[in-house]
Amino acid sequence: MIQRTPSPIEAHDLTEARDLSQPASRTQNIAPKQDSGSSWQQILSQSVTRPEQLLERLGLPVERWLGGAQAGHKLFPIRVPEPFIERMQPGNPDDPLLRQVLPLLEETAEQPGFVRDPLQEDSAIQTTGLIRKYRSRALLMVTGQCAINCRYCFRRHFPYGSQKLGPDDRRQVIDTLQQSPEINEIIFSGGDPLAVNDQLLASWAQQLGTVPHLRRLRIHSRLPVVIPQRVNDQLLEWLSNTRLQTVLVVHINHPAEIDDATREAFRKLKAAGVTLLNQSVILRGVNDSVATLAQLSEALFEAGVLPYYLHAFDPVAGAHHFDVSDERAATLVRELMEQLPGFLVPKLVRELPGEACKTPIPVGV
Repeated sequence: MIQRTPSPIEAHDLTEARDLSQPASRTQNIAPKQDSGSSWQQILSQSVTRPEQLLERLGLPVERWLGGAQAGHKLFPIRVPEPFIERMQPGNPDDPLLRQVLPLLEETAEQPGFVRDPLQEDSAIQTTGLIRKYRSRALLMVTGQCAINCRYCFRRHFPYGSQKLGPDDRRQVIDTLQQSPEINEIIFSGGDPLAVNDQLLASWAQQLGTVPHLRRLRIHSRLPVVIPQRVNDQLLEWLSNTRLQTVLVVHINHPAEIDDATREAFRKLKAAGVTLLNQSVILRGVNDSVATLAQLSEALFEAGVLPYYLHAFDPVAGAHHFDVSDERAATLVRELMEQLPGFLVPKLVRELPGEACKTPIPVGV
């Protein structure tokens, strides 16, 4: 999934609207539970940004876990919003949500075959902020900022700083798209594109709407999951007003990530005409069981979200301890097919550098 960078892209509209989602100070105290009136920007600004905060918040022995957590944190800083923490089980170091965000000593070990840019995206950059890997689709790096830093992120080493979008770059993106009639879909990515303010996103949507051959706007975001308050009136307004068909691909790996607040956020998005899909990553110790994957698909569908992709693990440096072999993943999906109707079984795929599309992994029958 798409994540943070120490040098986030500065993305502002022509009025230079301020991005209210800037990182919080790493020395601040952990935030209490958020009330329903807190804005998503406030919640994001109060995210946990120190390993000891998270350990203390969940009642885990600091003396046992802090050394490894700090070592991993130095390589890829921790960031976890409070609404996501509230879904974790206190005292359980193996909680599947905690495992996705707690730095571990294993991240410091080099592993052969695990590299900084597993998808070779550097070579796919067409112009600043615009990545072109497929013929009919282009990916726009709206920001490098993210609401949560997942330890398995395949972009944890991505050079976001060099992709900073200034006014000239934004014009160049639109010009490039105007001259590329084969592109019919633009994908907001990052970082997390919903980590910037709605005035900017609305401006992007308006400008993209002037490109006649664009049909769809797809958004890849984890924010409606980790901070459901992000689905506010401003977001719903510009999503409803664009001429482009809108698709939101959320990223949920475990059924425990879905609670009442996320279900309400999805309900509002569907009412605004947004198509909702989910992509997951197969992760050791998180969702590498048939029971968990089946529960996830059922929970997603009940919440109005269709399972879309189950990604094979990308061999990114610092995350080898999450690796699940393709053979094991295929076995899990084959067993999943025996339990669920076909529309609830996500497609098992791997993204290979230079390929024209995602590569399906055969699961047999």
